[in-house]
Amino acid sequence: SSTSKDTISSQSIDPVLQKNLEQRLKTLGLNSSVKAKKLAVALIDITDIDQPKVATVNGDRMMYAASLPKIAILFGAFQRIEDGDLELNDETRELMTRMIRYSSNQAASQVLDLVGKEYLATLLQSPEYRLYDVARNGGLWVGKSYGKAGAWKRDPLHNLSHGATAVQAARFYYMLEKGQLVSPQLTVDMKEILSKPSITHKFVKGLQAIHPQAEVYRKSGTWKQWHSDSVMVEHDGHRYIAVALAESPQGGKWLSDLIVAIDEIVCPVDVPDFSRPTQQIFVF
Repeated sequence: SSTSKDTISSQSIDPVLQKNLEQRLKTLGLNSSVKAKKLAVALIDITDIDQPKVATVNGDRMMYAASLPKIAILFGAFQRIEDGDLELNDETRELMTRMIRYSSNQAASQVLDLVGKEYLATLLQSPEYRLYDVARNGGLWVGKSYGKAGAWKRDPLHNLSHGATAVQAARFYYMLEKGQLVSPQLTVDMKEILSKPSITHKFVKGLQAIHPQAEVYRKSGTWKQWHSDSVMVEHDGHRYIAVALAESPQGGKWLSDLIVAIDEIVCPVDVPDFSRPTQQIFVF
């Protein structure tokens, strides 16, 4: 029996959204990568946040995610702030902003030290949040600092130092947006840090090409052939969360193309119907 506060899982699939996602992956030529488990995707349409629509491929596959799990450190820091153990001031806000927007490894390691590795591991596995859940093949995990030091504790299931599943990373954004992680004011502060991404590749590159005005909350990860990205996007009355984890030298390009396809699924553009001849009225 689960005590966590949401129903987002790879079991709660919206059949139409799922079919559309699978069709677009096929069109993009990514089917073989999905079958080889080199690509994992989670999509949640939260235009109506109380009726989320979910689609996933390899949603519970845990993969190396480089800097993406810095969102877990951010959550840990805000839990500490809410508990009164850490102060949200100019210095800590600046550190967290550098960790998320600019993906500074030095800032991430400093924030992780403030939070505590053991505290964070316990928080991620807690029944209330289950952002790392053995019953769901893992999830968000931060088992070492972002620096030269060796791993403190690799994840229990897959021996990864910095890992994620697409579904658990997506749940992070869903719970944040639902106000289920921290208080309303701290939710606003967390979202501010996740906003205005400064690294314009992967999902952000794809989105800027089609919807430069969109509100984007984001954290990506890159190391060698591992490419990951996670976003919450709002534009034109639509809202959605998308996460992709890829293992391929082409992963960055996959993600830029994929987000355009995902955006078109959730926010279909009204195409004028030219099948019916329009009556021309000439006034002389």
